[in-house]
Amino acid sequence: MPVYKYKAVSTTGQNFDGQLEAKDIEEARGMLIRRHLTIQSIKKKPTEIKLPTIGSGVKAKDIARFTRQFSAMSNAGLPIIQSLTILEEQAANPSLKSVIHKVMQSINGGSSLADALALHPKVFDRLYVHMVAAGEAGGILDGILLRLAEYQEANERLKRKVKKAMTYPAMVAFVAVAVVIIMLTFVIPQFTSIFKDAGIDLPWPTQLVMSLSDLIRDKFLIWITFAIAIVVAFKYMLGVPKFRLAFDGFMLKSPLFGDLLTKSTIARFSRTLGTLLNAGVAITDALSVTAKTAGNSKVEQSILYIQRSITGGKPIADPMIETKIFPPMVVQMTAVGERTGGLGNMLIKVADFYDEEVDAAVDTLTSMIEPLIIVFLGGFIGFILVAMYMPMFSLADAAQ
Repeated sequence: MPVYKYKAVSTTGQNFDGQLEAKDIEEARGMLIRRHLTIQSIKKKPTEIKLPTIGSGVKAKDIARFTRQFSAMSNAGLPIIQSLTILEEQAANPSLKSVIHKVMQSINGGSSLADALALHPKVFDRLYVHMVAAGEAGGILDGILLRLAEYQEANERLKRKVKKAMTYPAMVAFVAVAVVIIMLTFVIPQFTSIFKDAGIDLPWPTQLVMSLSDLIRDKFLIWITFAIAIVVAFKYMLGVPKFRLAFDGFMLKSPLFGDLLTKSTIARFSRTLGTLLNAGVAITDALSVTAKTAGNSKVEQSILYIQRSITGGKPIADPMIETKIFPPMVVQMTAVGERTGGLGNMLIKVADFYDEEVDAAVDTLTSMIEPLIIVFLGGFIGFILVAMYMPMFSLADAAQ
C-alpha cells in the first residue's frame, strides 16, 4: 500500500509532520480530516529501492522485554510518548531503537499507537496490533501490554522447547554423517592402496566400501551441488500452497515428530486465541489472527474453517471436532468455556497444560532418537571396519 508524507496543523495550532498508508491520496486526505487536522501539504512517498534483508533485526525476546517495560510505564501513568522516549534511549538493539523512533514520529503525526505499530509488520505482528488496538479502545492499554508480554514470553519458551527437540537430533545426525564421510574420504583410501598392491580377491563388502569411497572422493563437488539443489528445490516446493498443505499435514502425523508438533501447535493456538479473547477482540477476528500465527498451513486451514462455521452460527466445538486435529480433551474444555462465558481463560489453561505436554514430548523424542542414531552410526562404522579387515585374513594366508 502506498505511503503518503504530510504536514498538517491541529485545531490547537500544533504542527504535525508524519506519514501514513492509504490506497490513494484521497483516502489519505480523508484520514487526516477525520483526525481534525488542516492539511498543509501531502504527497506520495517515493518508492525506496533496498537490498533484500532477512528478518527485521529485532528478536522476539527484545519485543517481549520492550512490551513488559512499556506495560510497567503505562501502568505507572506515564504518557505514551514519554514511555516510548525512555524505551528508545535504553534500547540496546539498534534496529528496535530505530523502530521505536519511527513509531513516535507516526504518533506525533496523529496516528494511534496501533496504527503506528502496524507500519512495522516485521516487528509487530497482527496479533500485537490487534491487542493494542483493543487496549486503546477499552482504555486498558497497560493491562493489554502485560498480557502481551506474558504471551510472548510463554510463546518464546515453547519455541525454545521445540528447537531443542529438533536441534539435538539434527546435530547428532550431522556428526554421524561427517564421521562416515571422513572415514570414506581419508581412511579407506589407505587400505585401498594396500589391497591393490597385494593383488588379492576382495570380498563384496570390501568392494562396496571402496566403491563408496571412490564415489565420494571423485564426485565430491557433484554431491555438494546435488545436495544444494535438493534444498533449494524443497524450499521452492514449500512455496507451492498444495505441496505445503500436504507436507504440513504429513508432519503432524509423522511417527517421530508428529506428537511433538501437534502438541506445540495446540499450545500456540490455545494461548494465542485465549489471549486475544481476554483482550476483548471479537472471536471471528481473533480466529483470523490466530490462523496467521499458527505456523502450520494445515492448522491454519482448520482454524479458518472454524471461523467460517462460527460465522454460520455453529458453536466452536462442532467444527473443532470436524477438523480432526484437536484432541477430545481440548474440544470438551473449549465447549465448557464457551458455555460458561469463560472461553479465553479456559484456552489459557489448555495452553498451560499442553506446555507441560510439550516438555514430556521433548524428553520422549530425545530418548528415542539418541539411541537410534547411535545404533545407526555404530552399525555403519562397524560394517566399514569389518569390510576392511576381511581381506586381512587373505593377506595373512598369502604371507604364510
